[in-house]
Amino acid sequence: MLLTAENLAARRGEDLIFMNVSFKLTSGQALVLTGPNGSGKSTLLRVMAGLLRPEKGTVKIAGEGIENGTHASEASHYLGHRNAMKQELSVFENLSFWKDFLGDFNHGPSMGIEEAVETVGLSGITHLPFGYLSAGQQRRFAMAKLLVAWRPIWILDEPTAALDASADVMFTGLVESHLAKGGIVMAATHQPLGLDGVQELRMTGFAGVEIAW
Repeated sequence: MLLTAENLAARRGEDLIFMNVSFKLTSGQALVLTGPNGSGKSTLLRVMAGLLRPEKGTVKIAGEGIENGTHASEASHYLGHRNAMKQELSVFENLSFWKDFLGDFNHGPSMGIEEAVETVGLSGITHLPFGYLSAGQQRRFAMAKLLVAWRPIWILDEPTAALDASADVMFTGLVESHLAKGGIVMAATHQPLGLDGVQELRMTGFAGVEIAW
């Protein structure tokens, strides 16, 4: 798979936050966004996920079995600051909904719900209402959502928020496994994800001077 961003620009209100952002990611590659608060990291991720319309530029995907014109959002998981789970539903009901609603892109390798929750280290409590859980447990189950429906592109905004050190290590393992399966990862984070050989895009908050290497 190839994920391409070409000359992206975005506004917040009347302000142009960034412009001329271009990069390419292929299967097995990760890109980490860095920079101060307000520099446009979350905005760029939302543009990549199809949640915001760019002021300028395009986001495209290509690869075996992908039809021309397929939007990158159709192949993407987005994990933002909120967990996108119903508080009153059980963990199992929430994950069942996402598994059925999203399906597997190009029949990719997703996990069953019990396998996914075991992978994030929280077996045995899927019957509990999501809102009953601690912030750390909720974040782990939000990560399980990435596993129950296959999407080759993971777009992650501060994914390790509310996690302790052991959970950080667990999540790094999830990302490494996803990359090993040919996935692509984009993440904004103030904390290192512990990944080797990742690309970095430094957001400055001054339109036109973002640098990727």
